[in-house]
Amino acid sequence: KFHLIYAGAQKNVGPAGVTIVVINKKWAEEKGNPNAPTMLNYMTHIKNDSLFNTPPCVNIFVVNQTLKWIQKQGGVEAVYQNNLKKANMLYEFFDANADFWITPVKNKEDRSIMNVVVNLPTPELEAKFVEEAKKKHNMTNLKGHRSVGGIRVSIYNACPIEWVEKLVKFMEEFTKENK
Repeated sequence: KFHLIYAGAQKNVGPAGVTIVVINKKWAEEKGNPNAPTMLNYMTHIKNDSLFNTPPCVNIFVVNQTLKWIQKQGGVEAVYQNNLKKANMLYEFFDANADFWITPVKNKEDRSIMNVVVNLPTPELEAKFVEEAKKKHNMTNLKGHRSVGGIRVSIYNACPIEWVEKLVKFMEEFTKENK
């Protein structure tokens, strides 16, 4: 059905930097670029049974364990539905409190279900939120990306829905105290 699947799989299927490539051998033989550098030539890897270089064994192990976990959850569709629930919980809260929690992505179809970004009215309030989340609830890594600031809630596959519920409850309290 596919000739080439190139998947950046970090954080949801394996450690940072993991990429999964699935390629149709016949297609690679016919369409591959024989002038590509050795490491970028898929035929190099096909001819060597993916052992042209030392494989990242720990990363492969983690990917395997993660794929088994996804199967136990009910498969990709079940994990996807769970991710939608988590993201919707956050976006519904933000949209209901749009005068305090400002979502920079207005078009709902463009909103991420993995990294939910939001701003508060001031950078000082954002810093206070991140600090209180850590101190009061042991919630970490909520500070936004260094290039855009704000708050970023990463809710990758392994993040339980209970964590998102706990976060929303804290955001409700924070809103009442700081609005």
